[in-house]
Amino acid sequence: MDLVDSGVPGVVFLCVQNAGRSQMAAGWLKHLGGEHVQVFSGGSDPAAEVNPVAVEAMAEVGIDIASEFPKPWTDEILSASDVIITMGCGDACPVLPGKRYEDWAVGDPAGLPLEEVRRIRDAIRARVALLASQLDLRS
Repeated sequence: MDLVDSGVPGVVFLCVQNAGRSQMAAGWLKHLGGEHVQVFSGGSDPAAEVNPVAVEAMAEVGIDIASEFPKPWTDEILSASDVIITMGCGDACPVLPGKRYEDWAVGDPAGLPLEEVRRIRDAIRARVALLASQLDLRS
């Protein structure tokens, strides 16, 4: 993704493994915001793969995150973002001056059955929808 100022807000979702919560949140915001937002995600200690149950839960609502992969955040991505959403990375999450920060207390889907991951997916969707509204995104 081109990190040059595109005239649209940039949002990055951060968690520890970048395998569940942050991937689902990024999927939701891409779905809801379309070309009106740049979406990134990253982790402090990326897992080997995206949680397959998170992939399945998102597929149920028509959002494909199967081709995504866990990755560390970079200074370039953080600098290009206007909003930084953290989800459970604690002190490992970076802090940059001049950025809007939110810390979302969202359960970690790692090791949970599909029915519990659905609840997490839906909680993330509600938070992302509010964020999209606050950013005045129109897809």
